[in-house]
Amino acid sequence: MGFLDALLGRRRAAAPAARDRLFAMSTAYVTLETAHAVRTRGVAAIVFQPLATADFAQIVRDMEEVVRSTGQETGTSVETTDDTFGYRWMIVRDPDVEDLVVAINAVYEALQLGGYGDRVLAAVFAFEDGRGRPVYFIYNVKRGTWYPFAPAPGDQQRSVERELQIKAQIDGELPIEPELERWFPLWGVPI
Repeated sequence: MGFLDALLGRRRAAAPAARDRLFAMSTAYVTLETAHAVRTRGVAAIVFQPLATADFAQIVRDMEEVVRSTGQETGTSVETTDDTFGYRWMIVRDPDVEDLVVAINAVYEALQLGGYGDRVLAAVFAFEDGRGRPVYFIYNVKRGTWYPFAPAPGDQQRSVERELQIKAQIDGELPIEPELERWFPLWGVPI
């Protein structure tokens, strides 16, 4: 960003991660369901750090309206909530994973085009295994990679063993984050 851009309040959009990497979930879920009994819970979210600017708020309102209006045809619903860390979650509900991917991508692209792509933390897709235990697939938008997050019973416990098993099962379907230290847990996921 140049001096004039900073002075005039213009923002440059960050370089987007490969778009097809987010869309990899629209085919990977078939393998998850058929081969591994990991089923969608029909909900996904995009989490971002909001700004108290009029244009940012307008982008978010516009995207909520777009998802709501197109959701009338597909059965998709949308809501937003803020967490205790100051992040906003735009939550999308639809039994069709492909519709979830399209909705999440639309929100991300709108933020990206508005110059706020750097405010996006992640996209999260909720699943559960054959025993009803939650499994989240987290898409790190800045790196363009996925990783599983498997919370375990207890206060902020995770099952690293389950996460590695899931990685082994789905590694060829999704671009998995190779650096395990970047598999950040998202505690208190509201989906």
